Amino acid sequence: MATLEVKNLHVSVDIEDGKKEILRGVDLAVKSGETHAIMGPNGSGKSTLAYSIAGHPKYTITGGAVTLDGVDVLSMTVDERARAGLFLAMQYPVEVPGVSVSNFLRTAKTALDGEAPKLRTWVKEVNDAMDKVSMDRDFATRNVNEGFSGGEKKRHEIVQLELLNPKFAILDETDSGLDIDALKVVSEGVNRFRSQGDRAVLLITHYTRILRYIQPDYVHVFVGGRIAEEGGPELAEQLEAEGYDKYVRVSA
Repeated sequence: MATLEVKNLHVSVDIEDGKKEILRGVDLAVKSGETHAIMGPNGSGKSTLAYSIAGHPKYTITGGAVTLDGVDVLSMTVDERARAGLFLAMQYPVEVPGVSVSNFLRTAKTALDGEAPKLRTWVKEVNDAMDKVSMDRDFATRNVNEGFSGGEKKRHEIVQLELLNPKFAILDETDSGLDIDALKVVSEGVNRFRSQGDRAVLLITHYTRILRYIQPDYVHVFVGGRIAEEGGPELAEQLEAEGYDKYVRVSA
């Protein structure tokens, strides 16, 4: 059993006249085999939490700790965090001109494993992963995310998840911009990852629709840079019916 633990995390970003605090004391523990959904309105700090765990340089940690099995994550470089088992699927995946999907995936796998996968078996694994998300195999020769639709970018993220197979997957609004067919395909990919039993998912969203396909064990309401309430799947249903207003009023 592995545990990703966030303790009293405070995070700021630079603005024109100083710094703005985004996270204001976040406490969260995610264990192997668990799926946690973080839900909240836009601007509540959900994505900041994801990027801070992953090590984005835009965000400054001003207090608190993030540990993986007791080891300080915040002292790790971004690539060290990936090798430790952390994976981030971004809300807006970036384009990487001049780098093919195939080379990108093989380079990432090599960096994680310390050796390059055998080319013949690797091509088969990439093709199989693309087939599972109904992604045309020709995308392997295209530049990473260049000219991809929103759904194609998200399918590519699931291909990465399938091939890199981390311990902890942080999925930042994976449902953003997806039509119903793409949402089902992406959700099936996440569920395949979860089915291994010892993998964990931190799913960030402000809609409940993806939770119809990916059943969370725990739901956390995120408002004003803090977790305002925690519960089981029933909490998501309550949010669907009532919205976030009562939490926003309290945090204001």
